[in-house]
Amino acid sequence: MLLRHDARRHAAGPGHVTGVARKRSPSENRPEMNRIIMNAVFALIGLLSGVLGDSLTVLRSPQYVTFRDEQWPISGEKIPDLVALTMGFSVREDLDWPGLAAGSLFQRPRANALIVVRGIDSLDFPKNVSSYPLENPVPFTLDSVANTIHTLFADSTPVVLQLAPSEERLYMMGMANTVFEDLPVTLQQIRGRLSQDGSVLTSLPLVSLSRNNEADLLFLSEVQVLYDISALLQKHKHLAKDPAPDLYSLELAGLEEIVRRYGTDSPQYTDAIRILTIALQKFADDVSSVYGNNAVVEVVTVKTFEVPLTRKSRSILESKQMSNPGSPYNLAYKYNFDYAVIFNIVLWLMIVLALAVIAISYNLWNMDPGYDSIIYRMTNQKIRLD
Repeated sequence: MLLRHDARRHAAGPGHVTGVARKRSPSENRPEMNRIIMNAVFALIGLLSGVLGDSLTVLRSPQYVTFRDEQWPISGEKIPDLVALTMGFSVREDLDWPGLAAGSLFQRPRANALIVVRGIDSLDFPKNVSSYPLENPVPFTLDSVANTIHTLFADSTPVVLQLAPSEERLYMMGMANTVFEDLPVTLQQIRGRLSQDGSVLTSLPLVSLSRNNEADLLFLSEVQVLYDISALLQKHKHLAKDPAPDLYSLELAGLEEIVRRYGTDSPQYTDAIRILTIALQKFADDVSSVYGNNAVVEVVTVKTFEVPLTRKSRSILESKQMSNPGSPYNLAYKYNFDYAVIFNIVLWLMIVLALAVIAISYNLWNMDPGYDSIIYRMTNQKIRLD
């Protein structure tokens, strides 16, 4: 046996070792070990965030807008950039979030609808939707996306609707002033809508919810707004034919009032979650149907925001005094993000030119024509020669 092994070794050649793998040095193993450790830490953070934190759920998206299935956490302040990128717009800072894959250069969604639900960290949506943990749930708005739409599609009539029924906060732009003119905005209007035929009080099983409690009415009024927006979109399907993309942003705080009034272990809380989940799924289906499956619908669920949000808004009830008389849709004047740069260039250029004019004028005033001017010196020499 020993002789046979030696013969096989000599036959293979002096530099060949049979059946023995080369041992890797510690320096070669270190990058792979670091990569494995970082992936494990990232996955653990995502898992803990998904269990203990808030969430971002993508209910509907076109085939050319791809969301990866991994549990990548995203910061709340990056939600506006995410919405802008899904609509094909550029952002000032790159979104370092691998959950959104690179999209098509020739296709963009016709609409984006973002619904923020306060009072719960997650809802029981179907398993086939993409959901991601939400970190740092700070208040945010989609004003930057709305301004981008207004700047790029100033000649068109996009629909921009930002609404928070509980705070009676409303902002509409473009065709939204016409399409949603009859949409109940204030709590008094919404409660009046609840008493009419076809409201959610008669079409949904309320079970433990009561129409006589303020917290229940606030929650049901927000659900009614979702149904009314869906009905108006079904009525105005021509919106999907406009070349400009549309933007919808809703903030619902009724569930938060249910939690504050009854608690999370109450039957009212359970029934409210069931009703809200059904309403959100129907809203997503209606928006996707109106825009021909070319719309992105996201739901952000947060227990509570870290800082209360206050912002100025405009209401269709106060749209008589137009800020821009040249526009029939009460649009604001155009604002360019390079305004500060252009202002500084013009300001300092005017200052430099003014100082140059003062210095030149001073020198001309105190100039001696006989010594400082070449014209007079040439003239004197010519006179002397003559």
